[in-house]
Amino acid sequence: MQFKIVIPARYASSRLPGKPLVDIVGKPMIQHVYERACESGADKIIIATDDKRIQQAAEQFGAEVCMTRDDHLSGTDRIAEVAAHYGFDNDDIIVNVQGDEPCLPASLINQVAQDLDHHPAADIASLYREIDDPTDIFDPNTVKVVTDSQGYALYFSRAPIPWLRNQFPSDNTTQPLTIPIPHYRHIGLYGYRCHFLKSYADLASCDIEKHESLEQLRALYHGKRIHLTRADIEPGHGIDTQSQLELVRHKLQDR
Repeated sequence: MQFKIVIPARYASSRLPGKPLVDIVGKPMIQHVYERACESGADKIIIATDDKRIQQAAEQFGAEVCMTRDDHLSGTDRIAEVAAHYGFDNDDIIVNVQGDEPCLPASLINQVAQDLDHHPAADIASLYREIDDPTDIFDPNTVKVVTDSQGYALYFSRAPIPWLRNQFPSDNTTQPLTIPIPHYRHIGLYGYRCHFLKSYADLASCDIEKHESLEQLRALYHGKRIHLTRADIEPGHGIDTQSQLELVRHKLQDR
């Protein structure tokens, strides 16, 4: 099986400006992400950016770079431009490796690509893990997912789903010590079929996507199918804040 990786990377970040180029043990963060991608089975790896500083840094460590427009609203839109630019075939599999995941295990990249290859009815593949801490079920920063019996997504939400009517407090002031059925958190690593990316820009945004602030809901709203499997291992630490950056620096320094 062959697949491609696109790493969308933008310089602007409200919480951590210049995030792709911050130093982590002597390398810019985007280089760590690129090296994790190189450890996977991908036959092509592209960094997609709209910033010359990121382009220059990436080319210095030998990465292939595709310059994209600066008005994309999401990483998926940016990847769709890359797919169109390269003229990828409709059945090509493209994995979106986010540019702020320097600790992402390559095995999970392979897992997503293989899962999409094994489910021809799916437009998108992604991952989940069980929620161990009940407080995470009520944390809106932890995205939850519910699937059908075949592993296809029914819904994603920042709210607790499924809602256990007889277990969860109606006022949400206290949280249960035990959960009688599993709840799952979504891991934002995506594999796409290229034909989906080519049609993505034509899919109108919808209210549930806007209010939940979850772009994958647009795909579900328009009848696209997302298949999920349990991540074989933990995905590592993404970086959105200075404190998360320091955590990853210590982790990689110890390594």
